[in-house]
Amino acid sequence: MSLNNLHYADGARHKNKRRGRGEGSGLGVTAGRGNKGYGSRAGRKKRAWFEGGQMPIQRRLPKFGFHQHGKEIFQVVNVRDLEKVAKESEVTPEVLQKAGLVKKANATIKVLGDGEIDKKVNLKVHAISRTAKEKIEKQGGTVTLI
Repeated sequence: MSLNNLHYADGARHKNKRRGRGEGSGLGVTAGRGNKGYGSRAGRKKRAWFEGGQMPIQRRLPKFGFHQHGKEIFQVVNVRDLEKVAKESEVTPEVLQKAGLVKKANATIKVLGDGEIDKKVNLKVHAISRTAKEKIEKQGGTVTLI
């Protein structure tokens, strides 16, 4: 086999349709655009989302979901996670960030009551659940809301 013997497979290449070049081409007169109407005119644009006049998909599909404006999003830390930073005299958002428990120190942080704690912790956070507060105060710690 050499380069001069290579050829395309049968049916791999087609001749272009020669539209509007007389009756003999099979696409003369209206050039495959049909008779009259928007689609037959020059300059017509068929938009990508146009579905031929049927109800468009963006109107057929149900709408769902809801975005609550002003919703406060918390970074969550559980009581059991505070064991990692219990050796600190005061646990602040910066300490929690350094320990890898939260991503951002300046975002709101809420402590939840999942798990147990065996050490005294002085905590400064934006919000805390009732059970978490009880568990921390039971060990002799304090909770200060920022």
